[in-house]
Amino acid sequence: MHLGLIIETNEAERIWNAFRLANTALDEGNTVEVFLLGDGVEAQDIETEAFNPSGVMQQYVNKGGELFACGTCLDSRGLEPSELRPHSAMSDLLGIVEHTDKVVSFG
Repeated sequence: MHLGLIIETNEAERIWNAFRLANTALDEGNTVEVFLLGDGVEAQDIETEAFNPSGVMQQYVNKGGELFACGTCLDSRGLEPSELRPHSAMSDLLGIVEHTDKVVSFG
């Protein structure tokens, strides 16, 4: 299966769970693409005592998962692109929606 995840939250537990799903899907041999949108572009900077989103995000990237981050959302927050939030465009999100088997949104 080819899974698309859209993350539009900066809540640590939701981000953490979204990437746990992404990592599990990769472990099971699926293809996964994650698009960070809106508040989701802040994901790598969020950390709580209980949840470490950047850790599961790094695992996802290390496993070969594809990651995208809304460039306009980054710019509006004054955030720089990075490995865990690569500058992307709405055309990338449209591509995910068009060619994946399932799309799940976390927000």
